[in-house]
Amino acid sequence: MGDSREGSPGGSQVSGRRSGSGQVALPTSAKTVSSQHTFATDDIAPKNPFTMPQDNDIFMLRDKERQRKKQERIKNRNKKVHEKTTYASRVNFRTAQMIRPADSDEEKEEDSDKALAVKEDPQFVLAVTKDRHVEKESLADYISKKREMFLVQYSLGVKRDEMRKLEEIAHAEERKLEMAEQYLEEDAAMFDEFLKENDKNSVDAIRAAEAETKAKIEKVQEIKRITAQMMGIRSEISKYEELLKEYQLYKGFLESLTPNVWLDERKKVQDERREQKKKEKEKNEQNRKLVSTPSESSRGTGAKDARKLSKFGKTKELRRTPSQATQDSKSVAAATQAVEEEEETDEEPELYFSDSQQLLDIFAELEEQNLSLIQNSQETEEALEEMKQNIKSTKRKMEKETSVLKEQIDKLNTAIGKEETKAKDLEMKARMFNFGDFNQEDQERMLAELNQKVEHVYRACIGDNEANISHG
Repeated sequence: MGDSREGSPGGSQVSGRRSGSGQVALPTSAKTVSSQHTFATDDIAPKNPFTMPQDNDIFMLRDKERQRKKQERIKNRNKKVHEKTTYASRVNFRTAQMIRPADSDEEKEEDSDKALAVKEDPQFVLAVTKDRHVEKESLADYISKKREMFLVQYSLGVKRDEMRKLEEIAHAEERKLEMAEQYLEEDAAMFDEFLKENDKNSVDAIRAAEAETKAKIEKVQEIKRITAQMMGIRSEISKYEELLKEYQLYKGFLESLTPNVWLDERKKVQDERREQKKKEKEKNEQNRKLVSTPSESSRGTGAKDARKLSKFGKTKELRRTPSQATQDSKSVAAATQAVEEEEETDEEPELYFSDSQQLLDIFAELEEQNLSLIQNSQETEEALEEMKQNIKSTKRKMEKETSVLKEQIDKLNTAIGKEETKAKDLEMKARMFNFGDFNQEDQERMLAELNQKVEHVYRACIGDNEANISHG
C-alpha cells in the first residue's frame, strides 16, 4: 500500500500527460489519485481569471470597439488604392492568424510523434504500470475503453485532416488575394492611363472649343459689319427712292401742265428713235453672224468638240422642264426690257418749259382760277346755309301746324264720340216714340231740327269749312 501511495504522485503526473495526448487509457486507481490531486491543487490555485464582466464593462467595450473601427475606417480612407483591403481579405487574414504557424505546427507534430513513440514503447508502459495497483476490469470495460481510445484517435485524425484542408484553403485564398491585388494594381494603372488620356482629350477639346469660339466671334463681328453696311445701303436706297418719288411728282405735275399737242409730238419722236435703234441692232446682229460663219468654218480641229457641246446643250435643253423654259424666257424678256429702259433713261429728258417765267404765268392763271373757284364755293356755301335755315324754319312751321292739326283731330274725335252717344240716345227715343201716338210729320220735323243742331256744332268745332254731314 505504501508503494502505491508513494508512486501515486508520479503515476498521476504520467497519467495527466498521457490523458493530455488522448491516446492511452488510465486505470481507475490512477483516475482517483489524479482527481484527488486536482482537488488539492484547486484549493491552492489562484483566482480564476475567466469571470463574467459587468454590464458597464460590456458597454465600455462596445464603445471601444466602435472607436477602434472608426479609426480603422479613417486610416483606410487615407490609404491609396493598392494599400486598401477588402472584407474577404480581412476575414481570411483573421482565419490565418487563428491557424497556427507552419513552424510551430511542425515542432508540435514532432513532439507529438515523439510522445507517441514513447507512449507506444512497452518498456515505458511497464515502467509506468510497474508499481501501480491494477484493479481487475471486465472485458466490456476494456472494449469500451478501447472504443473510446479509437474514437479519440479518429477524431484527432479528422481534426488534423480538417486543419490541413483549412490550411490549403487559406493558401488558395492567399493566392487568390495576391492575384486580386495584382489585378487591382493593373486596373489602377489602366485607370491612371485612362485619366491621363481623358485629361489630354479634355485639353484638346478645350483648345478646339476656344478656336471655334474665336472663329465664331470673328464671324459674328463680320456679320455685324456687313449688316451695318447693308443698313447704310438700305438707308441710301430709301433716300434715293424718296428723291425719285419727289422728282416723279414734279415730272407728273409738269407733264400735266404741258399741252397735249407737244406730248403727242414727243411720243412720236421717241417711237421713231426706238424703231431706228431696233433696226441698228438687227443690222449689227446680221453683221455678227456673217463674221462668225467664216471663223467657225476655219475651226477644223474643234469641230468634234463643238458637236459634243451642241449635243450636250441639246440634251440639257431637252431635260429642262417647261416651267424652267418659261422662267428663262421671262428673265430674258425682263433683262431686255430693263436694258431698253436704261437706254431710254440715259437720254436727257425733254421738257416743254424752257423758261421759269412760263411756269410763273401758268401759276398766275391757275391762281386766278382758284380764286374764282374759291369765291364760287363761298357763294354756294352761303346759299347752302340760307337753304338750311329756310329748311329749318319751314320744318318748325310744319311741326307746329301738324301739332295744331293733331289737337283739332283729337277734339273732333271727342266731339264725334259725344255726338254718336247722343245719336244713339235719340235713336232709342225715336224707337220709343214709334210705339206711341206721334205722327210721322212730327218725327221728320224733329230730325231736321236735330240735323241743324249737329251742323251748328260741327261748324263751331271745325270752322266754316264745307263738309259732308251724313244724315244716316
